[in-house]
Amino acid sequence: MSLKLQIFSLIFSLIYGFIFYLLMLINKKYLYNHKLSFIIDILFVLNNVLIYFIILRKINNGIFHIYFLIVFIIGFLISYYIDKKRHL
Repeated sequence: MSLKLQIFSLIFSLIYGFIFYLLMLINKKYLYNHKLSFIIDILFVLNNVLIYFIILRKINNGIFHIYFLIVFIIGFLISYYIDKKRHL
């Protein structure tokens, strides 16, 4: 995999970490008190994982490295801390 493709995949993983956090907030806001919230949460995560891998497959033929996951988590945590400071 070329360096340009790796950088693009890393940027996508970071942005998808932000998007995942925002979608998680929407999911929590509207479906948290629902009777089937556990099942909805599992389906929510599975759908997001599938969407991530489908887009990753379009970008770089589905090659997945551990640092893509690390950057995804970093994007998620950055969004979390920004949201936490916003509510203070």
